[in-house]
Amino acid sequence: MSDPGLKATIQADTVAALKAGEKIKVGALRMLTAAIVNKEKELRQELSDDEVREVAAKEVKKRAESIEAFESAGRQELADKEQTEREILRAYAPEQLSEEQVDALIEDAIASTGASGPQEMGKVMGAVMAGAKGKVDGSVVQAKVRARLEG
Repeated sequence: MSDPGLKATIQADTVAALKAGEKIKVGALRMLTAAIVNKEKELRQELSDDEVREVAAKEVKKRAESIEAFESAGRQELADKEQTEREILRAYAPEQLSEEQVDALIEDAIASTGASGPQEMGKVMGAVMAGAKGKVDGSVVQAKVRARLEG
């Protein structure tokens, strides 16, 4: 039996959540589906499972940014809702790299680019993010690269 594809899985999970009355999950999955449809319209082609995972990763990142904004504004109930959505969407995003894997990517990027100081941070960031392919938060990488290049 062939794999039905990630989009079909998301659709089936949405239907199951609807039947179970899981309103937050239904909402999160519908927003993910809308983001996938928008990306397909933008590219004028159907997305592969990897591309669907990239869209899911962007949605997870949006939730993380919203959580931060709601917490700083003192809106904990909204932050909690976003946290729940983020956990739901993580199941469809790429598996995140471990700290050791990120550190190894950074060391490889520094070696391959020959970067020796903070002024070459862009080269290193580009190489690391290309190697990570949505499997790591860019702000975490940026902080680690800056610390490493500043010595």
